[in-house]
Amino acid sequence: MEFLCYHRDRPGSVELRDELLEAHWSYMDGFAKELIARGPTLDDDGETPTGSVHIVDLPDPAAARAFAFDEPNYQAGVYRDVLLRRWRNTLGRTMWDFPGGRTGGNRYLVLGFGAGEAADLVAPPDRDDLIAYGPLLSDDGAAWLGTAALLRAPDPRAARAVLTADRYADVEVHPWQFGGRPS
Repeated sequence: MEFLCYHRDRPGSVELRDELLEAHWSYMDGFAKELIARGPTLDDDGETPTGSVHIVDLPDPAAARAFAFDEPNYQAGVYRDVLLRRWRNTLGRTMWDFPGGRTGGNRYLVLGFGAGEAADLVAPPDRDDLIAYGPLLSDDGAAWLGTAALLRAPDPRAARAVLTADRYADVEVHPWQFGGRPS
């Protein structure tokens, strides 16, 4: 079962986040085989972290909750809240398989929160700039709750355009970068 976990940083927590960087990486190293994508969201300056995205394949919702809430930054109070949803990997690959590589161009997390009838259940036909894409689902996988994408785009407006207009109660677009230990 695949899950999207988005930890949103608490205001003023950058210093604590920096102090816990090795603990965070070590924790994530324990899930290396389960990770589909990972990386921080960033402020408009492109450098200050605002959150942390992890898309992970785990056995069940209980394991996903343990993953999200046992994370060292969460335990220490870096994060103000956690979005945790079932997710379906419509691209069938990890971010490391993205043909565009780890760098180059602007990257974004796009979260569309559902309203009414399901939309965007399959990836758009032009997939060249999609890093990860799929629907957000209820714990049992039966109800569509929205859509999440990681993608390369020239700007936030172009990133937002990956989702069908007027089909979401709200859409968030966050600058994002590939995560993990620097190579």
